[in-house]
Amino acid sequence: QVQLVESGGGLVQPGGSLRLSCAASGTIFSIQAMGWYRQAPGKQRELVAYVTTERETNYISSVKGRFTISRDNAKDTAYLQMDSLKPEDTAVYYCRAGLENPAGDISWRDVWGQGTQVTVSS
Repeated sequence: QVQLVESGGGLVQPGGSLRLSCAASGTIFSIQAMGWYRQAPGKQRELVAYVTTERETNYISSVKGRFTISRDNAKDTAYLQMDSLKPEDTAVYYCRAGLENPAGDISWRDVWGQGTQVTVSS
């Protein structure tokens, strides 16, 4: 059974940085796409960024140029480096694993970790 454990959140001032980690177990990490989602109070959970097994990355426009997703297959861990943080980045951040088909579409597993809180405030 897939298990995901997020860590690295915290309170940071606007313009600051955080690096989130997602440790995966119970699956073959190297064949999974990995994604980071976030959910702000009163809003739907949204996909922020993902990295494929070929290390191709994709970001929503609001974080492009500020966030960097990466993966370390030797450690079964995905990361989200967040720079130039803004108050609107405040949310609980979750990671998720998914399987890619030959066409490049990703089927995300219905498994969530506990999330990690990111608060950007002065």
